[in-house]
Amino acid sequence: MFQLMKQAMSEQARRLKQYEKKVKAINALEPRLQQLSDEDLKAETIRLKDLVTGGTSIEEVAIEAFALVREASVRTLGMRHYDVQLIGGLALLEGHIAEMATGEGKTLVASLPSFTQALLGKGVHVITVNDYLARRDVEQIGKIHRFLGLSVGLNVPEISPEEKRAAYASDITYGVGTEFGFDYLRDHLVTRASDRVQRPFHFAIIDEVDSILIDEAKTPLIMAAKANVHEGLQRIVRSVVEAFKRDEEFTLDEEIKAVALTDKGIETVEARFGIDNLFAAEHQVLYHYVVQALRAHAIFTRDVDYIVKDGKIELIDLFTGRIMEGRSLSDGLHQAIEAKEGIEVTEENKTTAQVTIQHYFRMYPTISGMTGTAQTSRQEFLKTYGMDVVQVPPNRPRLRTDAPDLVFFTKDAKYAAVAMAAKDANATGQPVLIGTTSIEQSMQVAQALDAENLTYEVLNAKTVDQETDIIANAGQLGKVTIATNMAGRGTDIVLGEGVEELGGLLVLGTERHESVRIDNQLRGRSGRQGDPGHTAFYISLEDDLVRRFAKDRLEKFLKKNKPQDGPVTVKEATNLVSFAQETCEGTGYSVREQLVKLDEVLHQHRLVIYEIRNRAVDSTDMEGATLPMIEKTIHRLIDGHVSDDLVPEEWYVRELLTELQHLTGRDIIFPADATTREEVKLAFAPLIAEITEQAAAQMKSDAALELVRHQLLVSIEEHWTEHLTTMNTLKEGIHLRGYGQEDPSRVYEKEGLEIFNYTYGEIEYQVVYVLSRLEEYLAFDVEETSEVPEIEIKEEEADV
Repeated sequence: MFQLMKQAMSEQARRLKQYEKKVKAINALEPRLQQLSDEDLKAETIRLKDLVTGGTSIEEVAIEAFALVREASVRTLGMRHYDVQLIGGLALLEGHIAEMATGEGKTLVASLPSFTQALLGKGVHVITVNDYLARRDVEQIGKIHRFLGLSVGLNVPEISPEEKRAAYASDITYGVGTEFGFDYLRDHLVTRASDRVQRPFHFAIIDEVDSILIDEAKTPLIMAAKANVHEGLQRIVRSVVEAFKRDEEFTLDEEIKAVALTDKGIETVEARFGIDNLFAAEHQVLYHYVVQALRAHAIFTRDVDYIVKDGKIELIDLFTGRIMEGRSLSDGLHQAIEAKEGIEVTEENKTTAQVTIQHYFRMYPTISGMTGTAQTSRQEFLKTYGMDVVQVPPNRPRLRTDAPDLVFFTKDAKYAAVAMAAKDANATGQPVLIGTTSIEQSMQVAQALDAENLTYEVLNAKTVDQETDIIANAGQLGKVTIATNMAGRGTDIVLGEGVEELGGLLVLGTERHESVRIDNQLRGRSGRQGDPGHTAFYISLEDDLVRRFAKDRLEKFLKKNKPQDGPVTVKEATNLVSFAQETCEGTGYSVREQLVKLDEVLHQHRLVIYEIRNRAVDSTDMEGATLPMIEKTIHRLIDGHVSDDLVPEEWYVRELLTELQHLTGRDIIFPADATTREEVKLAFAPLIAEITEQAAAQMKSDAALELVRHQLLVSIEEHWTEHLTTMNTLKEGIHLRGYGQEDPSRVYEKEGLEIFNYTYGEIEYQVVYVLSRLEEYLAFDVEETSEVPEIEIKEEEADV
């Protein structure tokens, strides 16, 4: 570990030395650029564009480009990039993460590499954490780029496809990461090439990169269609599960938040529903509902994971404390929570397309990012994304002091101490920000402050409408603010008049978060841009983090130490909390690492399906894409019914002929003299050639090409949706394979490949069914209808 740290520090120093040389070169160009007119500066952009399109590398023009952007910023915004901001920009240009302290101007830093990479004309995507920031950056930073002759676009939800195409066609496009991911999925649901909005990926800059690529990494982006929901069954299952007790009817793994039925739980469900085997195929829906109801009952907590607002379940982002607008849980879990809360059960979502944030951004040739907290996750960034962390020196030295943690035996003692600390600071007029991990906890802190007769504001997902006013006042004299993580990442609390003399903003954390990065984000609300400030965390041994991730150590500690009201002075208590957080981070990393492996399997399936789908949408060589399916499908049927391990008398000849006649619409005679599988395939070669030649002749017409294209798209849509559902079901229980000494990721890959081969075979089967009957389908007057006729793949029995 020490060696790794030493190597990182050495690499850091080497990089900074290189960047400082380049900063000197950029500074040397400043006097010349100051003498140029506005039109001359725009001409410089054209000259640089000509250089890179002519073969000059981006690295070779970077110094000139950065100097040009800085001069344009001075003229348009009155803001001159600091040298350390130039260093941050150089790190981003190379595809690294620029770690910069709060208030160091990350937004202005992004203007440098985004302009430079945009010179190639391939499009640069600047990812922000919300719509507000994207709009702000388009308006503010966009002035620099527009001044220099580049186009700037905005990609936010609920704009028209035409507006999205224009945004993506721009040199630089600002927007929220999830919207870029959803656009990728939508582009692979269109049926016409002209309906796509994105162009090939080139370069992305991600603000708050650790939030997007790590904290949100486990949440897949899902496009879904509505499916039927069994509301009555939901409510019956809920009534059964609500009576379950932990470790009797079900077990709960708190570290990875996974539930499983015990033998007693299985027997209870079977008895209540009068069935013999809960795991039988005909009870698949019931089992699915039971598991989801159990997860809703045991894992999801109101005012922590979600709130009920206007009769709807609104999900809470545990890392930001904000409502996840328009987001719902998939596979019936959202409906299980609705049933649990006794509100109207909505329609269930059936996944039609999905991609994780991790795999979406890994499709970019180069990604870079900015944040104030990345160093603690450096190894994960390197391993998962190939991005290193560059710690950019601050423009002004940090004056904030961070006190050691205070650990208490109970939550009540902790909250009482927090209230007293807030009261003492408030008596001097020093503003106080009290950070909490959930809405539920913010209410508990509020009760403690009420006991001390303190006046305060509460900022959480329930009071989001007042966010602007609350944050604007949080740094003023005498203000006390209780806030969830909403007041953490990206929140700029400005100190009021006279506050600096009182020591700046006092930040009191009331519980360690699941990641030290989130703790550091909370600390970063104090001491911005060289302001004074002070932070302290108040922890209790009853906190969820300690209870979940240091259970055994906690029990030993409590046996040796008697409870007391004041802070625990034993060093072991602080070590216990640190151990819990480290274990939690390690578990989180392991879960994300495992998910990357599992999602990589589905990602490879997706790439194959999307490639053939794109060929269909673009109408690219439809004959080459579909005609080989005839031989492959017929051979697949033969392989499924004829085996060299059996004698010919044991072959499933009748079933094979039934299948072939259904597929081809032709009378089929089995080769009586064939004694091996290869001989059977050779015997059917003339049939394959006949169907292929006839289909190829028919596909000379536009009507036939459109018909086949349409059927291929319909078949992909139907079977890919089924494939996603099957793969998600497989993933749900894959971790249980570890108990059988199997590697879950290898099992998922192996069984996933079998499922994919089946899915791909089904897609090809439906296409071949149509290819074998092209003349019949073309009897429809396609030219006179607005749509291709719907094709029904009939399940029919053939006479043998």
